[in-house]
Amino acid sequence: MSKLNIPPNQRIFKEGELNNAMYIILQGNVEIFFTVNNSQTRLALMKPGDFFGEMALFSSNPRSATARTITNCELAVIESKQQLENFLVKNPKFAAKMVSIMADRLAKTNELLITSMEKSVAKKIEFSTELGKDLKADL
Repeated sequence: MSKLNIPPNQRIFKEGELNNAMYIILQGNVEIFFTVNNSQTRLALMKPGDFFGEMALFSSNPRSATARTITNCELAVIESKQQLENFLVKNPKFAAKMVSIMADRLAKTNELLITSMEKSVAKKIEFSTELGKDLKADL
């Protein structure tokens, strides 16, 4: 595991990049955001003790968000599953915290997915109802 010192307003990684590192904030603050139609949506404001980028260690997918420093930051960098495993074995309290936080993040993602699906289904039902009315009027 290595350490990085990064000044404020610097990108750590960018949405869409392929990069497999996970980061733990030792000092400073980091924001996580994604961009849609040139509009940034903040997902999280991270503080010392928080971690981010962990999904990159478990998948080969591109980054789903951008991470940028808000203040001067000192970050611990974990670049492989083996490094993470070694770190978690030596730091069982952090391991328990990590599992809990990842479970919370998954639950929030599931809630967003369900909400999105409910809205999509409602729109399809509304469209089908309107289409049915139009077809009935044509008969």
